Amino acid sequence: MIEQSAVLGVVSVALGMVLSPGPNMMYLVSRSTSQGRRAGIISLGGVAAGFLVYLVGANLGLAVLFAAVPELLTAIRIAGALYLLWLAWKTLKPGGASVFATQDVPPDPPLRLFLMGLMTNLLNPKIALLYVAIIPQFIDLDRGNTLLQGITLGGIQIAVALLVNLSIVLAAGGIAGFLSTHPSWLRTQRLTMGSLLAVLALTLAFT
Repeated sequence: MIEQSAVLGVVSVALGMVLSPGPNMMYLVSRSTSQGRRAGIISLGGVAAGFLVYLVGANLGLAVLFAAVPELLTAIRIAGALYLLWLAWKTLKPGGASVFATQDVPPDPPLRLFLMGLMTNLLNPKIALLYVAIIPQFIDLDRGNTLLQGITLGGIQIAVALLVNLSIVLAAGGIAGFLSTHPSWLRTQRLTMGSLLAVLALTLAFT
């Protein structure tokens, strides 16, 4: 039902966005480095719950809209491309933030960690636009069942985001320490992720 190119496109976008600066990553890294891996994993559980809320809510509404107004996909494609370009600029500009620029935070109990992860994701404009303006453009109206396509592609994005975030949570302390003493590697990370986002934006805009 879903073309391989759509799957690869969503995987590429998911990788570019999960590794670009944002509230989710900064919160998870901060928790992992200040309170330990267990706190980071619990926080990631809250982030995952937020993804599911967006997945269900966005796709139920978008399925109805796409059926009524197919031309909406064109507007969504342009908006998504512009947003990716904006993320690329934020990453590449002088003084741009790194996902490993951590902050010291006080320890919190598991329930609060989970709820803070949930709210961080729900209030993250990057994730809202991801589900409203980027993933939907990979839906093919000619293949039918846009709801199932949207949920499947969103599920792929969640899987990529959680795997990458879990890997970073488990290694956050070592990675943050290494990058803080090797600024050239930190610049390379920003340059790579920013360039990837820019390429994805241009590809989506002219496809």
